Amino acid sequence: MTNEPEEVRRLVEAIEAFEAIEDDEACAAAVTQALGQWPDHHSKLRELRQKRVQALKARGKTWEEIGKLLGGITAARGQQIGAGMR
Repeated sequence: MTNEPEEVRRLVEAIEAFEAIEDDEACAAAVTQALGQWPDHHSKLRELRQKRVQALKARGKTWEEIGKLLGGITAARGQQIGAGMR
Protein backbone atom coordinates (compact mmCIF):
# COMPACT_ATOMS: atom_id res chain seq x y z
CA MET A 1 0.00 0.00 0.00
CA THR A 2 1.19 3.53 -0.68
CA ASN A 3 2.17 5.97 2.00
CA GLU A 4 -1.28 7.53 2.18
CA PRO A 5 -2.72 9.61 5.01
CA GLU A 6 -4.68 7.81 7.72
CA GLU A 7 -7.89 9.56 6.66
CA VAL A 8 -7.57 8.27 3.09
CA ARG A 9 -6.91 4.75 4.35
CA ARG A 10 -10.01 4.89 6.58
CA LEU A 11 -12.18 6.10 3.70
CA VAL A 12 -10.99 3.24 1.50
CA GLU A 13 -11.63 0.79 4.35
CA ALA A 14 -15.17 2.15 4.72
CA ILE A 15 -15.84 1.54 1.02
CA GLU A 16 -14.41 -1.97 1.35
CA ALA A 17 -16.75 -2.53 4.32
CA PHE A 18 -19.71 -1.87 2.03
CA GLU A 19 -18.35 -4.49 -0.37
CA ALA A 20 -18.12 -6.97 2.51
CA ILE A 21 -21.84 -6.74 3.34
CA GLU A 22 -23.11 -10.14 2.22
CA ASP A 23 -26.82 -9.35 2.18
CA ASP A 24 -27.64 -7.69 -1.16
CA GLU A 25 -30.56 -5.70 0.22
CA ALA A 26 -28.60 -4.44 3.22
CA CYS A 27 -25.63 -3.52 1.05
CA ALA A 28 -27.72 -1.69 -1.54
CA ALA A 29 -29.58 0.22 1.19
CA ALA A 30 -26.37 1.19 3.01
CA VAL A 31 -24.67 2.35 -0.19
CA THR A 32 -27.77 4.34 -1.16
CA GLN A 33 -27.74 6.07 2.22
CA ALA A 34 -24.04 6.91 1.90
CA LEU A 35 -24.47 8.18 -1.65
CA GLY A 36 -27.36 10.35 -0.52
CA GLN A 37 -24.99 12.15 1.85
CA TRP A 38 -22.08 12.26 -0.59
CA PRO A 39 -22.91 15.57 -2.37
CA ASP A 40 -22.60 17.51 0.90
CA HIS A 41 -19.35 15.77 1.81
CA HIS A 42 -17.97 16.20 -1.69
CA SER A 43 -18.62 19.95 -1.51
CA LYS A 44 -16.96 20.16 1.90
CA LEU A 45 -13.88 18.33 0.64
CA ARG A 46 -13.60 20.60 -2.42
CA GLU A 47 -13.93 23.72 -0.24
CA LEU A 48 -11.35 22.41 2.24
CA ARG A 49 -8.88 21.65 -0.56
CA GLN A 50 -9.42 25.09 -2.09
CA LYS A 51 -8.86 26.81 1.26
CA ARG A 52 -5.66 24.86 1.90
CA VAL A 53 -4.34 25.48 -1.63
CA GLN A 54 -4.96 29.20 -1.15
CA ALA A 55 -3.08 29.03 2.16
CA LEU A 56 -0.14 27.28 0.49
CA LYS A 57 -0.04 29.97 -2.19
CA ALA A 58 -0.22 32.72 0.45
CA ARG A 59 2.78 31.12 2.19
CA GLY A 60 4.79 31.47 -1.02
CA LYS A 61 4.43 28.11 -2.74
CA THR A 62 4.47 28.26 -6.52
CA TRP A 63 1.64 26.80 -8.58
CA GLU A 64 4.13 24.20 -9.82
CA GLU A 65 4.95 23.17 -6.25
CA ILE A 66 1.27 23.02 -5.36
CA GLY A 67 0.52 20.91 -8.43
CA LYS A 68 3.26 18.45 -7.48
CA LEU A 69 1.97 18.32 -3.90
CA LEU A 70 -1.54 17.51 -5.18
CA GLY A 71 -0.32 14.44 -6.98
CA GLY A 72 1.46 15.75 -10.03
CA ILE A 73 -1.27 17.88 -11.55
CA THR A 74 -0.33 20.82 -13.72
CA ALA A 75 0.38 24.24 -12.30
CA ALA A 76 -2.63 25.54 -14.24
CA ARG A 77 -4.90 22.97 -12.60
CA GLY A 78 -3.52 23.85 -9.17
CA GLN A 79 -4.34 27.49 -9.87
CA GLN A 80 -7.87 26.50 -10.97
CA ILE A 81 -8.37 24.57 -7.72
CA GLY A 82 -7.22 27.61 -5.77
CA ALA A 83 -9.79 29.69 -7.63
CA GLY A 84 -12.57 27.18 -6.95
CA MET A 85 -12.93 26.11 -10.58
CA ARG A 86 -14.07 22.62 -11.44
